[in-house]
Amino acid sequence: MASKLNLITPLAELANGQEADFFALLTAKEELKTRDGKPYFKVTFRDAAREVGFPIWNDSPLALDCKDAWRVGEFYKLRATYRESQYGPQLEIKKIRQVVDADSDDGFDPNMCSPQSRFDSGGMFSELTALIEERITDKALQSLVLYILNENRTTLLTLPAATRNHHAYVGGYLEHVLSVTKTCAYLADKYDDYYPDLQPRLDKSLVIAGAILHDIGKLREIEQTAAGAEYTAAGTLIGHMLQGRDILLEASKQHPLPADTLLRLEHVIISHQRLPEWGSPKPPMTPEALIVHYADDLDAKYNMMFAALRDSTDAGPMTSKKNRLFQQVYRGEK
Repeated sequence: MASKLNLITPLAELANGQEADFFALLTAKEELKTRDGKPYFKVTFRDAAREVGFPIWNDSPLALDCKDAWRVGEFYKLRATYRESQYGPQLEIKKIRQVVDADSDDGFDPNMCSPQSRFDSGGMFSELTALIEERITDKALQSLVLYILNENRTTLLTLPAATRNHHAYVGGYLEHVLSVTKTCAYLADKYDDYYPDLQPRLDKSLVIAGAILHDIGKLREIEQTAAGAEYTAAGTLIGHMLQGRDILLEASKQHPLPADTLLRLEHVIISHQRLPEWGSPKPPMTPEALIVHYADDLDAKYNMMFAALRDSTDAGPMTSKKNRLFQQVYRGEK
């Protein structure tokens, strides 16, 4: 049964045959031709959890507006029927216009059309702050890390961790960093207990600080657009590790550290991806950097494996290789 019109229903919640009003982002518009030479536009609309691509035929009443007025990266309010066909999901559009300021009264928010973390960003930020206060016992180091986070709180609440590979959604940065930090806290305790005679002894405060700041350069590497996260020019030319080091050095002018502590923290940041082909100028050369590297790598790859299993529609016990890991994943017999 179709929902009442004029009530906003998320695109992702529409059932087959349901007509409703909803907000969506136009993510693609391609001018194509059929095998018979018939021109059409293939357009793609999405919200946070569903993407629908379908044709607008040249003889459609919508064709002229599609050609001249619809803009990729713009938000629209649509009245449409959602249908699942042999060609995939389709939308039969009855009305469409660009979003206006007044639509906020009906709940429109640009982030509603982007994939979101499963976890509340404000809660993750608070949890990360609590970990800093609990686990970084070096007060100078604690002060510096808190300063960097609080100075960038607004951006960090929505920042993705990447443009596509892992945690590439609103709040993904905090989700990834919090997870890495928790893993590092566990590993730091474990290996400090295993190797109490290590000289110099493992600096657990430094491990936690490095975990929290290892990706901080993504503040300058990535920018959020309506169509999703994209690399900045500096992100493409320099990368997040060197920019993370820059952010650290700039902050250390306000919150100075002993020279050796600062050097070790710089090293954690610039070595956390380990290999030159992954962007690291140096491999991990301290116990603290080694822990952060493997916790970071595990968390990123686990997220990619989770997505491969979640998104696969292949029959049989193995997924295809069409995922961020570029390998098959075994899920067992259904």
